Amino acid sequence: MYPLLICSIVSVTIIIERVIFWFRIRRRSDKNLVYRILELSEQGSYDRAYEAGKESRDYVVNMLINGIAHRNYSLPSALEMSADEALKRMRRYLNILDTIITVAPLLGIFGTVIGIINSFDVLGLAQIAQPQIVTKGIAQALITTAAGLAVAIATVIPYNYFLSRIEHFSKEMEKFATSLEITHEKNQNRTTSTGHEVNG
Repeated sequence: MYPLLICSIVSVTIIIERVIFWFRIRRRSDKNLVYRILELSEQGSYDRAYEAGKESRDYVVNMLINGIAHRNYSLPSALEMSADEALKRMRRYLNILDTIITVAPLLGIFGTVIGIINSFDVLGLAQIAQPQIVTKGIAQALITTAAGLAVAIATVIPYNYFLSRIEHFSKEMEKFATSLEITHEKNQNRTTSTGHEVNG
């Protein structure tokens, strides 16, 4: 039971930390600023777009700003690097939750097996004179299996929720990154065709 207790404490701690993390992301989210940056970029006002978003703590805005800052070198690579960094932070500690989901039931079963072995040892010593001792021991041994399953179930629900949030956020970042890439390509084609540089 002690390893299961440790697993439960670690799981609860990580879940609370991740809930706070996603709450902060939601609070810092600024879709209006994202669309404003894309609008300024479409106009070719890259400097204004950069100034508008450089102080933001929104991950999408930061990705776009990083792309704009490196647009003359490798816009796709800059966007990808920022997106990967954001997703890395979102996936932090999830591998630990995944391990707990797998290990907790196994620890419970392991504890149950040990308990049953001890119960049969008692049965052998008692020479079946007191079978209630064995049944009581087996009942106690099964508690570890129930505890392991409880820890795994309580962990898998928030774990899947966090994964769904990451998937949603990844698609959002991909959508806005693609929009900026298309906009930048259009501006480059316009500059080439007119022979004038785009402002910013």
